[in-house]
Amino acid sequence: MEKKKHLTLFVVPQYPSNKIRQLRIPLKLFKFLVVTAIVLFLGLSYMVYDYTDLLIKARELSKLKKETTEQKIQLQAFSAKVSDLEAQMAKLRRFDKQLRILANIEPRKREGQLLGIGGPSPEDDNISNLENSRYTLVRQMHSDLDQLNSEALDQEASFTELQGRILKKSSRLAATPSIWPTRGWVTSAYGYRISPFTGLKQKHKGIDVANSVGTEVIAPADGVVIKIARDSGLGKYMIIRHGYGYVTKYGHLSQVYVRVGKRVKRGDKIAALGNTGRSTGPHLHYEVLANGMHVNPLKYILN
Repeated sequence: MEKKKHLTLFVVPQYPSNKIRQLRIPLKLFKFLVVTAIVLFLGLSYMVYDYTDLLIKARELSKLKKETTEQKIQLQAFSAKVSDLEAQMAKLRRFDKQLRILANIEPRKREGQLLGIGGPSPEDDNISNLENSRYTLVRQMHSDLDQLNSEALDQEASFTELQGRILKKSSRLAATPSIWPTRGWVTSAYGYRISPFTGLKQKHKGIDVANSVGTEVIAPADGVVIKIARDSGLGKYMIIRHGYGYVTKYGHLSQVYVRVGKRVKRGDKIAALGNTGRSTGPHLHYEVLANGMHVNPLKYILN
């Protein structure tokens, strides 16, 4: 029969008077304890390493998420500025169209219109969604900027063309009534309305601009004063012939500062707003005629 092997450990006490003790541990048990200790140590070391690695990754993920969100917000702020530029380009297109109407120049053909831009909300906590939405927004912004650049170049070419052709028509433009004849509020538009005096439907041949008595009235274009008179409807009124078929008429004046035959320039002070004739309050009645036909004055006002 094989004899069991043991490992003897001697325990030496601190004081010599105490007896030395010995512990006998079976060798197999000792090996088992050593192996168990090594496994536990390695397992604990792995857990500490893994936990540390998770902490580092969590911090990096949090930092990346914060940076991504901040970049997304910045991109959306930039996209809003691009949208503002788009709105300004739309105003320039409308101004271009109005100039071409006034100068009797055919509209310029355009390839297309700008599209609005936008992007998903930055509140999404999923980092993958944040990255995807940021990529989508950047791609959309690049597309919109390319379109905006193309539109700006096209608009520049259009204005260059207009400049050359308008210079040739400067005398006609000088005769075109294109600014407000006075400051104030439009209280009655051009077209059919209910008469404040008869209660019946009637055509209003101009616009009414209300303000206080004495507000100055200016010439909306170059021309010659051809008539100053008074009647029961318009009270004191004045007519200016501008040439190229344009005539303007001003009613309910309190004063007139020019005489018949006087040549006026656009912006010259010609009269004062009043309340003469059949009127419910101080205002200027302003008419524009083109080749003998009444037209809506607002279509000719650029400022």
